Amino acid sequence: MTSLLENRIAIVTAAGSGIGRAVAAAMAREGAVVIATDRDGAAAAESARLAGGKAVAATLDVADEAAIAALIENVHAKYGRIDILHNHAGLQVAGGLEEIDGGQLDRSWAINVHAQFAACRAVMPIMKQQGGGVILNTASNAGVFLDKGMLAYITTKSAVITMTKQIALDYARFGIRVNAICPGWVDTAFNDPYTAQLGGRGALEKVVSGMVPMGRFGQPGEIAEAAVFLVSDRSSYITGHALVIDGGECLAGGANSTP
Repeated sequence: MTSLLENRIAIVTAAGSGIGRAVAAAMAREGAVVIATDRDGAAAAESARLAGGKAVAATLDVADEAAIAALIENVHAKYGRIDILHNHAGLQVAGGLEEIDGGQLDRSWAINVHAQFAACRAVMPIMKQQGGGVILNTASNAGVFLDKGMLAYITTKSAVITMTKQIALDYARFGIRVNAICPGWVDTAFNDPYTAQLGGRGALEKVVSGMVPMGRFGQPGEIAEAAVFLVSDRSSYITGHALVIDGGECLAGGANSTP
């Protein structure tokens, strides 16, 4: 039986750990040629090794717009097409209006929004020329509800959702689908600052169990399965959608701090 993503060319940013690593592995398992990128080249290489199949690694700092364009150009030159782009890189800056400064907001915007914009802009002519493609952006459930003391993160993640929908609207006629995933609490190293702040893993688990109706963290593999669905033909009539994957947290009205 043919795999869901057989021989499709897929780029995954921030694939060096956590959700990005799980997505790269899931896409490779489904037959894609995965270019697993990360600013940490060794981490990207390990992700490609673990993914197996036709996965390869590339070093990419998404803060460098020229490097994004160069990577996409190089992948296109090597493989002749790019079928999937998953913009996963993200940065969390905690704090309210009087607790962060303009530089922190700008840095958050640069990684969470501008980098995704730059990658979408660079890949779009390729996808138009080949007659289609799929872009998947990572936002957050923090983009669909308000949260105390998380001004930069919520502002940028809600912007990703709006940007995703607008690009989807503008490029649907070219056979290009653009969606977003909005994870909630997922069990990755992204939570380490909270673990330290709360005084240990047990304390964090107690907080998560109280905020998430399903009573637990999500696992990176669970997010990866949703990502594979959205980049495969099984979601061929879905575009401009922000899929919340958070164990019901947003149904409970959000939390005091989010992943």
